[in-house]
Amino acid sequence: MSDTSITGRFNYPADYRIGAGSVRGLSPACAELGISRPLIVTDTGVASLRWFETIVKDLNRDAVKARVFSDIGPNPSSDHLLAGIAAFKAHQADGCIVLGGGSAMDTGKCIALLVDNPGTVFDYEDVGDNWKRADGARIPPCIAVPTTAGTGSEVGRAAVILDPRDQSKKIIFHPQMQPDLVLADPELTVGLSPNLTAATGMDAFAHCFEAYCVPSYHPMADGIALEGMRLIAENLVAAFDNGNNLDARTHLLMAAAMGATAFQKGLGLIHALSHPVGGLTGCHHGTANAILHPYVMVHNRDVIADRMPRLARYLGLPGEHFDDVLHWVLELRKRVELPHSFTGILDAKLIPQLVPMANADPSLATNPKPCSAEDLERVFNKALKGDLTQ
Repeated sequence: MSDTSITGRFNYPADYRIGAGSVRGLSPACAELGISRPLIVTDTGVASLRWFETIVKDLNRDAVKARVFSDIGPNPSSDHLLAGIAAFKAHQADGCIVLGGGSAMDTGKCIALLVDNPGTVFDYEDVGDNWKRADGARIPPCIAVPTTAGTGSEVGRAAVILDPRDQSKKIIFHPQMQPDLVLADPELTVGLSPNLTAATGMDAFAHCFEAYCVPSYHPMADGIALEGMRLIAENLVAAFDNGNNLDARTHLLMAAAMGATAFQKGLGLIHALSHPVGGLTGCHHGTANAILHPYVMVHNRDVIADRMPRLARYLGLPGEHFDDVLHWVLELRKRVELPHSFTGILDAKLIPQLVPMANADPSLATNPKPCSAEDLERVFNKALKGDLTQ
């Protein structure tokens, strides 16, 4: 590993502490929040790693009685949540440590939401004022420790949960689902494979890009999105080529958090299409976003073209037009070896099922261009065939 001196501590959008070795502050962080019996929510892959075992041992040595729950999949469902809630109650836990990628983050945050509030997770789908059904004071404290730099769920107020009844992904929201404290340690991300580094990085880029293109007035989100895209542009290839590059890993963690902060402004068609693809095919969310990104850009071209010169200048591109940004996105995706299309991933026979699911996705509401069912079907087909014509 290379040495890095990049550290930081912020209070926006949450108490956020970043830097190599920051996870060693986990026991004091539990004490700060009054957590003595945490449920550590992670996935089986992380739970099998040697450094994870060390973290658990260190907590228990410091008189923090931790229990591990790792029975979750890459697309967490309501069934995983029920098992997690049972584990929380059996341990008589008083808080959660959500440690891992987006799946662990989303599962742990929803466990905390539901453990002492009524109903099922889908009662809190991000529709209208559903979130008001939960008492925020009954959500136990939560510490987030990300091990990927993609979803930014560690600073998010929402989670994506699979509904096994129809394999659709639902966005669950409550303002107090946002973790109380984040320990962002780039050393925990060095084991990510190049492919996952690429997919999660492009996921964060899609968050920033879509938030930037949402037409509503939110200059703070626009500024955060622009800087997040710059950090990804300057560091994704470096982390892809050398997973031990702690400087690059640190900047990507920051960019992921910035993406999730920026998309409080909204998302768009990339996510509306990728959510059902992940639900029906199991395709990694970041990979699906990376595939869809240029096809959605082309679909939205006439309403986002005027925003591209500023982005192109900020990224230092040689040209300042829509096509310059599109070409750069395509080249970045190719450089980090992600697919150009859904060929071999998505069966065309699924598209009639995917279209109504995408149409119902709340991300579609803030796409800069209205979309009909025919539009959704057309973009799916273009992404399947690799067709970038208008």
